[in-house]
Amino acid sequence: MTQQPLRGVTSLRFNQDQSCFCCAMETGVRIYNVEPLMEKGHLDHEQVGSMGLVEMLHRSNLLALVGGGSSPKFSEISGLPLTLNLGPDNAPTCPAVLIWDDAREGKDSKDKLVLEFTFTKPVLAVRMRHDKIVIVLRNRIYVYSFPDNPRKLFEFDTRDNPKGLCDLCPSLEKQLLVFPGHKCGSLQLVDLASTKPGTSSAPFTINAHQSDVACVSLNQPGTVVASASQKGTLIRLFDTQSKEKLVELRRGTDPATLYCINFSHDSSFLCASSDKGTVHIFALKDTRLNRRSALARVGKVGPMIGQYVDSQWSLASFTVPAESACICAFGRNTSKNVNSVIAICVDGTFHKYVFTPDGNCNREAFDVYLDICDDDDF
Repeated sequence: MTQQPLRGVTSLRFNQDQSCFCCAMETGVRIYNVEPLMEKGHLDHEQVGSMGLVEMLHRSNLLALVGGGSSPKFSEISGLPLTLNLGPDNAPTCPAVLIWDDAREGKDSKDKLVLEFTFTKPVLAVRMRHDKIVIVLRNRIYVYSFPDNPRKLFEFDTRDNPKGLCDLCPSLEKQLLVFPGHKCGSLQLVDLASTKPGTSSAPFTINAHQSDVACVSLNQPGTVVASASQKGTLIRLFDTQSKEKLVELRRGTDPATLYCINFSHDSSFLCASSDKGTVHIFALKDTRLNRRSALARVGKVGPMIGQYVDSQWSLASFTVPAESACICAFGRNTSKNVNSVIAICVDGTFHKYVFTPDGNCNREAFDVYLDICDDDDF
């Protein structure tokens, strides 16, 4: 999720299991543990300049860095151990993804930059798993083997994708990639394990929405995909194998921009954040826990109202500052009947709410993560 800088934060991302989050800033990079909240390390402006995007690989020593903001340090790079130049122009100042290896020794910051992927157009998103890295441009997605001896495996043309929407399943069992399809409102699913490298075979397509997709997320095993359109009123879930719609969740009736959708670790719940300043929590395993419209008890209604009535409303919700974009994810379960959701906002605030199956939702923790410091470098 990227946002106009607020307190210098340009983007926020959880790692693959939501146990950490990384913060790209005008002043560098900061990495935090979620529970308990603590800074795990940082890269200062002198080391990396201003950052646009940061992506972690689980809890390893590898970070993917994309310069951005007002003073990116590595807008022009040469002399790194490996450079993969792409595009017809091979422009020398093209946007790049840099791989930072903190385990590598060296006094200079360039000693820790072990890979460079350069392009002719801005990099909008990066996703990583233990064996692959995915780099998203506005109209194209590249997939490489990673981290040893990277080589290009796939290249996919996409519909205009200004947000760099994409998700990559981290599971060892499933190598699923999802991104907006060519048709308005559609999703493309690619099984990277069964698709032949070097080919552009037609991926599976799901017609998810009538307007453009604005947010997309896979659950941990890659069996379910959730998406929302630019309208932002509905979240639809689909089985990634059969492509059948599983459930339709209603965030609200007013249009909204969704920032983030995430599944709980066991896919029992789903959370979503938007520019309305509300984080909604839905039940997936037992959908009877979700609220229904009062009209659902009336009986037969017209087709338009029928769609509204059939939707499921959130089990619980809580608010964060509406003017501040945020990402959300589930915390670790403390007991069978108590679950938690974490919201990380670009204004530097950290919110933790606990909820129960009957819909009770209460704040358990609040902090300002930007005020938490670690004296050590990353």
